[in-house]
Amino acid sequence: MTYLGYRIGRNYRRDTGRAYIGTRPSSASVQSVCRRVSELTTRRAGLLPPDDVVARLNRLLTGWANYFILGQVSPAYVAIDRHATRRLRQWLGRKHKVRTGKLRRFPADRLWSEYGLTHLAPRTASFPWAKA
Repeated sequence: MTYLGYRIGRNYRRDTGRAYIGTRPSSASVQSVCRRVSELTTRRAGLLPPDDVVARLNRLLTGWANYFILGQVSPAYVAIDRHATRRLRQWLGRKHKVRTGKLRRFPADRLWSEYGLTHLAPRTASFPWAKA
């Protein structure tokens, strides 16, 4: 069952493998934010400075992550991080006319530290989880 972008249903605990009823972002929500990331990093945005593109991406990623904060969000955050870093790397490679070696020239750590791209995966470490 999907409600307001959340999938409500059976989830599995990572440590024990036991099933429980919970929420997580629906695959349609994850695909939607990935599509919007792709729209922000198209060839048309090639004339924009990297700071503007990263600021727009950060606004999108932070807003999405603030809405989808309940439930099992780590897999969705990892998928979105992977897509956002790949698209920004491709965009920077096109902007700087780099044909090969984009991964070495623009590694994920550099995108997160030097360019300031929001990294969603570490956010889950500080979530206040309720113990029932």
